Amino acid sequence: MTEAPTTDTRTRLLDAAADLIAEAPGEDFSLRAVCDAVGVKMPTLYHFFGSKQGLIDAVIKRGFDLYLGQKSAMESSGDPIQDLREGWDAHVAFGLNNPGFYTLMYGKVRPGYSPEDQSRPSEILRSLTAEAAAQGRLVVDSRQAAAHILATNIGLTLRLIILGENDLELSAAIREGVLNSITGTAPSTEGSDEERFGHSVMEYAVSHPDILGKTETQLLVQWLRRLGEEHS
Repeated sequence: MTEAPTTDTRTRLLDAAADLIAEAPGEDFSLRAVCDAVGVKMPTLYHFFGSKQGLIDAVIKRGFDLYLGQKSAMESSGDPIQDLREGWDAHVAFGLNNPGFYTLMYGKVRPGYSPEDQSRPSEILRSLTAEAAAQGRLVVDSRQAAAHILATNIGLTLRLIILGENDLELSAAIREGVLNSITGTAPSTEGSDEERFGHSVMEYAVSHPDILGKTETQLLVQWLRRLGEEHS
């Protein structure tokens, strides 16, 4: 009796491959081990993916599909900087919860090459930094800001996967350091006392939206921005 390949079988093969990769990130894995984990023969795997590289490419795509599915389910705070903050945390959480997918999505490095699907979350990130720039919230170019965030976010996540731990304090410290650098909210002597105070209040409010509430925080940001425009 021959096997009857199904879409469910394909998904199980992808999950099995991701699990094997997660057990030893960066190391090679056996196609036969993938088949054994699902209980199918090698021809079934080749039916769906054609080759080992075809399987790897499909695992990468599935990883990005899962990641973007979670991102799309996130509700916007209404503030681009806070959305960047929450996006950072979601990125780290996905990597730690799905190390097999993540190490292929971002850890398998070939000079001059990146998986096509990497552009999908990058576009979301760039749209947020562009929005922040349009609001006058950045001190660097919006694409440069996105590059800073992505490079640091990936590096941290891969490091935490290697360590096998979720260091929330380290992640938060690095996250805030990056956001401070692109928004210019680190301690500075530039600008008047009123401008520095207003900027600090705004960024503190959006980083702690539970204090005032979402609607009130958005109003505060609008008022402080309007006052800043009047002052200038």
